[in-house]
Amino acid sequence: MRGTSRGAAAAGEKALGEVFGSLDSGQLAEELFASCGSIDGNATLRRALTDPSREGSAKADLVRRLFSGKVTDQTVHVVATLAGQRWADERDFSDTIENLAVQAVVDRADRRGKLQDLEDELFRFERIVAGDPELRDVLTNRQGNGAGKAEIVRRLLDGKTTPETVRLAQQAVQAPRGRRLDAVLEAYLALAAKRHNQLTAVVTSATALSEQETARLAEALGRSYGRQIQIQPIVDPSVVGGLKVKIGDEVIDGTIARKLQAVRRHFGG
Repeated sequence: MRGTSRGAAAAGEKALGEVFGSLDSGQLAEELFASCGSIDGNATLRRALTDPSREGSAKADLVRRLFSGKVTDQTVHVVATLAGQRWADERDFSDTIENLAVQAVVDRADRRGKLQDLEDELFRFERIVAGDPELRDVLTNRQGNGAGKAEIVRRLLDGKTTPETVRLAQQAVQAPRGRRLDAVLEAYLALAAKRHNQLTAVVTSATALSEQETARLAEALGRSYGRQIQIQPIVDPSVVGGLKVKIGDEVIDGTIARKLQAVRRHFGG
């Protein structure tokens, strides 16, 4: 997001924090997800709520008129606050509503002492889908039925993971909003890590890292980034040796496979 939208999103996060505790976070998340879907599906409304030529108070009032009585006052407050801001792009507005919904799910998991479980389970779900082409095709088929995809996720995860993991996985397959499934899940994981001021590093290696190696790597990355680092490991023998580290959009590829590719390109192979 550009600067204008970042400031608007920060105002939304503040509004979300103001209503935490006055409403079950799970209900708040459901209403925010539904609000995001309604705004995404109505281009006229989306433009009206992000029109820079309109006063912020008028846009906030429009939200109150349209949403009051359909969702709780807490959700109206959050969405109206967002509508009252200036946005660099229409997409940023609905992206932020979705992000706040995810943060509400994360809040619910955190209050139940299940935040770490949520992160680990959501990451494992992403790896399961990535490693099963048939399942991946079913869950990412744009012609597929969203409710059917959500039911598949429920059968896969219900009773084996936290309810919050099930909910976010279902949301990711039902409403990817034009993104790849892995990108959606990575975005959700980043929001979960943000809850406790962590960054998530996805580390790919040819063989499993030991606990000591994982701890040393987390410490070294933490010094570089000035944040606590959570390591999410992936074992991929094709990398041959070395490590590939992905933190957000930044990729550090020190694998032997990557170096061999560079040599082949250099010699025209």
